[in-house]
Amino acid sequence: RDQSCMGHYRLLEYCAAEEAVSPLASDARLECLEAQHALQYYRPLQVCKCQRGSRREDHCANSHLHLVILISLLSHHSPIYMMNDILTCGPSAASSVSVDGQNLCLKAAQDCGLYEKCGSLRSEYVVACIKRSGLSDSGCNRQKCHKALRRFLERVPEEYSFALLFCPCSDTLCGERRRKTIVPSCSYEETVRGEERAGKPNCLSLHNYCSKDELCRSRFADFLQNCQPYPLSPSGCERESRAMCLKAYAGLIGTIMTPNYVSNSSTEVSQWCTCDGSGNEWQSCQRILNLFTSNICLRKYNKSGWFLVPGAAVSAEMPRLPNPRTPPPAVLGGPRGDTRPARRHSSTSVSWAFHKASSQ
Repeated sequence: RDQSCMGHYRLLEYCAAEEAVSPLASDARLECLEAQHALQYYRPLQVCKCQRGSRREDHCANSHLHLVILISLLSHHSPIYMMNDILTCGPSAASSVSVDGQNLCLKAAQDCGLYEKCGSLRSEYVVACIKRSGLSDSGCNRQKCHKALRRFLERVPEEYSFALLFCPCSDTLCGERRRKTIVPSCSYEETVRGEERAGKPNCLSLHNYCSKDELCRSRFADFLQNCQPYPLSPSGCERESRAMCLKAYAGLIGTIMTPNYVSNSSTEVSQWCTCDGSGNEWQSCQRILNLFTSNICLRKYNKSGWFLVPGAAVSAEMPRLPNPRTPPPAVLGGPRGDTRPARRHSSTSVSWAFHKASSQ
C-alpha cells in the first residue's frame, strides 16, 4: 500500500533484469542503487517474518526471497546471508530469476548492448523513464520518457529495436522481460504525482488527447492504415505488408496512445485505458480499444513471431515513421497511386471510430 515502496520495488525489478544482461550505465546504476538502498533500509521489510504453518507461508517465503535476490543482483553479494531465517519456510524461488541462454529476448538485449548506438540510446530512455521528476515526487517525467523512447525507435536500426520489442516468448520470465522493455511503469501506466491512478483513463478521452497532438494524430492514422483488420484477407490485414504494420505499431510507442503487452502472451496487447463509464459512447470506445485487443491483423503477426535477426536485410522494406507535418494518409482506400475504389467496410470498421472520436 506504500506507493513509494512499490515504486522502488518496480524500479529494482527492472534494474535487476537489465543487470542480468549487461552492466548498467552510470546514470541508470545510480537510480537503481538509490532504489536498492531505500528498500534495504525500509523498516517493515527489515522486521517482517513468514509465519510457519500459515496458509500463505510459501507465498510469503517466495516473495521475501525474490526481493532478496533482486537486491543481491545489483550488489553482487550472495543473498544467503540475508535469508537464513526464511530458507526453511518454503521452496526456493531462485529458479524464477534464472536466464535461459536460448532466450531470444535476452539475446536481443545482448545484441543491442554490443551495438554502441543501440546500447547508448537504450540507456538514455531507461534513465529518462526511471528518473524521478522531482525531490518531493516519486513519479517519473512521462514526457521526457516518451521523447527518449521515440528517439530510440527513430535512430536505432529496426533489426535491433524490433528484436527487443517483438521477440517471441514461450515462458513467463521471457514474457515479463519483453513487457518491461519500454519501462511501462512510466511510459505506459499513467500515474499522478507518483501514485497509481484509481482507474485507467477512458479510451475515448485518451484518443481525444491524441487527436489534438500533431505527432500522435499522424502516428495513429498511420497505424489505422497499415494495421487495418480485414477478415477476407489471408493475413487478416487490409494491407499485406508485415513490415509496415510493425513500423506503424512501433510508431505509437512514445505517444499518449502507447500500446504494450498486457500478459506474457505474444498476442495480448492493449492500451492503458478502459471503456468503463463511456455511457452511450461505449461502442465507439470499444472500437478504439479493440484496435489492439481484438485486431486479427495484429494477432496473426504476433502469433507468427515478430522477430528480426540483427544484420538481416530489412531496412529497405521499412518505411520511415511519418512526419507529423505531413498530412496523414487517408485511412480507407488503396495505396497511394492506386486508382481502385476503396473497399467497403462493415459497421465495425475501426477507421470510423477514429474519425468519429476526432470530431467530438
